[in-house]
Amino acid sequence: MRSIDFERVLGAPTRARSSHFAVHHLVSVPSLPARPAKRVAGTELSTSEAPQRRMSVDDLLPPASPAVATAQLWLGAVVPKRHARRSVTRSLLKRQIRAAVDRQDQLPGGLWVVRLRAPFDGKTFASAASNALRQAARDELDAVLAAALRRSAGA
Repeated sequence: MRSIDFERVLGAPTRARSSHFAVHHLVSVPSLPARPAKRVAGTELSTSEAPQRRMSVDDLLPPASPAVATAQLWLGAVVPKRHARRSVTRSLLKRQIRAAVDRQDQLPGGLWVVRLRAPFDGKTFASAASNALRQAARDELDAVLAAALRRSAGA
């Protein structure tokens, strides 16, 4: 997902919230990257041959139908440095977010963003990558994603 997609999803109402996480969902597809502008002869500043632009793999694929595209699930994780100072903690939480979404096989398609909204207590979890922190994050993520699933099923 691109930053504009994060903004769209975070602008949608929160689907579920716990003491540390918030889950946002938008039934949509990611925005397409902007295509590079066509070159006009005589606008190059270099006297050498212009380098060939390679297309990304995503640009080579034909666009999927809207029904197929919204059946797919795109995930974004927001773990701000102000809530998790150490990179090892941020990485642990992102891995836990991805694993929790993988465990929830009933989530509907669309754009999903799981956001860390409050820091974990440093006194309770002294180590940045402790098993206790891993288990606490896993349990809370499972609960908040289950609540988001119940809310999206009822909507």
